[in-house]
Parts: sequence; structure tokens; C-alpha cells
Amino acid sequence: MSGGKTSYTYEQAGVSIEAGNALVKAIAPLAKATARPGATSELGGFGGFFDPRAAGYVDPMLVAANDGVGTKLKLAIEHDRHDTVGIDLVAMCVNDLIVQGAEPLFFLDYFATGRLETGVAERVVAGIAAGCKLAGCALIGGETAEMPGMYADGDYDLAGFCVGAVERGEQLTGDKVAPGDVLVGLASSGVHSNGYSLVRRLAADFGWKLDRPALFDQERLLIDALIEPTRIYVASVLPLIRAGLVRGLAHITGGGLLENIPRILPDGAHAMIDTDAWAQPRLMAFLQAQGRIEPAEMARTFNCGVGMVLAIAPDDVPAVSARLEDAGESVLRVGTVEAGQRGCTVRGSQGTWSAKEDWEAVHLA
Repeated sequence: MSGGKTSYTYEQAGVSIEAGNALVKAIAPLAKATARPGATSELGGFGGFFDPRAAGYVDPMLVAANDGVGTKLKLAIEHDRHDTVGIDLVAMCVNDLIVQGAEPLFFLDYFATGRLETGVAERVVAGIAAGCKLAGCALIGGETAEMPGMYADGDYDLAGFCVGAVERGEQLTGDKVAPGDVLVGLASSGVHSNGYSLVRRLAADFGWKLDRPALFDQERLLIDALIEPTRIYVASVLPLIRAGLVRGLAHITGGGLLENIPRILPDGAHAMIDTDAWAQPRLMAFLQAQGRIEPAEMARTFNCGVGMVLAIAPDDVPAVSARLEDAGESVLRVGTVEAGQRGCTVRGSQGTWSAKEDWEAVHLA
């Protein structure tokens, strides 16, 4: 102890243990609402347990994924839109699991901030719980870190960690994808969670009024269109995987169509995407026009209205499309798999672009 008279506390240094405890109590019912077979729903321990056998698995392969929300959080923070970024966090992880054929089982979150505002944190975690319920996974734990000096006042960051399972031998690796397969796209709900550094740059440079109706949709504020949460595809796609109707799946995130589709292709298979096969969403057209973004840049930065791509055997396309539509998905026939060098070519009325085997985008014409 120093020779001075001041008795220091953790709270004087900027960390409130009481606020952290209050948050745990507030979010406990949210976590409990995500309970599923195999998981406990109690918070407060040093770790969370999950029993794959109780979830119905005999010989499971575990699949893990982690991700964040990126600079979309800046829009949420600046415009008090904290309620859905938790869905984004879950979506970015569980959509990466489903493309491996894995069912998401449990989720953990990491919330870091300079000063804990329990109201904001509770709204964020409520979104995480909502995302977990959409994905069918349990929120079994997490970490809240209050770190004064690391973050500006009001700022926070999120990271998510999810574990799924697939029975051994049933995992999707892309080895079943073959020339002749049809590439079916599932519509995105918006920008999802990639490309927001460019979105925010456009907003700053062109002075967008985010609290005004969007030019492309007068019934929505621009901020609400931009903050629309990432769509979670687990409930609609998992039954098709288990029925053996999906040969490969690509989650369209950073890198867009050009760089994500080659990740599921075996040697000797090349994806041909026809952008004229579906109408570009008005939000995407707005972004492209505002930034005078070259089509090749759009194809490797944004999802262009397609959040997930499925490789399907030609004979199965009608049945798969019908089941997806019944599950609430907007189904787009975006291209085919052809014989050739492993990679992807995106073509349409605006030109043709290709990603080689190393996924380096090249403008061809």
C-alpha cells in the first residue's frame, strides 16, 4: 500500500464489478430461453457443458467457427441500433458451420467495452439470444470485458464462437461437387456483415442522412436498411443437407461471390455465375451508383443479393427449390459448375470477371 491516504478501488479505475454482476443477472433468462437438448442453460460458471449424445449424435465430428460483426458496429453505436447486431454475430458463425454440414449446437460471446452500460449490453445479448434461437443453438456462456482506455466512450466490440456437429462421414467438404451441378442462391437480407468500411466511407464522403428515408425505399430509414441483420440459413438448409440433397455450400461473406464459391470446388471444377439471372437489390444498386463501384469490385466486396450458394444435382433442383421456398427463402438460380480450372467466373451485361485457383480476382473483359 502506498504512503498516501487514498484507498483505491477497481471502480475508480473505471471497472464496475457490480455492473457486471447486474448484467449477468439480466441476461440469464435470455440464455435460458435458448436451451436445447445437450446443453445446460445456467450462466456463471467457468465454462459451459454440452453433451453431443444428448443431442442425438452417435459418432459426431465437431466443427468450430468464430467471427465478429466488424465495422457495422460503428453504425449501430452511432445510431443507437444495438438490438440486432447480436443476430449478425450469431449468423456469421452458424452460417459458416452449416456449409460444413454441421448443426450449430452451442454459442459463446465476447463483449468488450470501455465502460459497461448494462442497458446497451443487455440489448446486444438479447440479439445474440434471438440469433441462437433462429439457429437452434444454445447460448451457454460468454465473457464481458470492461477495459477503460482500450475503447472510446460508448464503443464496444463483439466476437462469437460456435461449435456444431455432423455425424462422421456426412460432413460437406465440396468433394461431391461436379461439373453439371446447378448453383442455387439464397437471397440475402441486405449487406449482411461485410463491406461496411466501404459503406461508411461512402456515407461520410457523400454526406448521407442516415436518419432520413432511403432514396431506394421511401418507407425505410437509410440506417435501418443498412443495419438489417444477416440472414440465418440453418433452419431452411439443414434438412436438405441431412436428406443428401446438397453437394456443396458457400457462405457469401468477405470476398463476395468471386472468392467464396471456389472454396467449395474440387480440382477440375469451375463455377460460372450469371449476374443477369437475378435482379440486383435496390440497396446494392444504390451502393454501386453512389460509389461508382466497378462491377468486379462489387462482386468481391458485397454479396450482391446472394447470401448462400448451394451446389445441387440438376435432377434435384426442382424439389430443393420448392422446399427452400416453403421454408421462406427467396431462391435464385445463379449459375452452374463446369469443367475447368478450379475457380469462379462472374459474368453479365456489365462484363466478365474471374477468380483463379488462388482466388485472386482478375478483370477479363
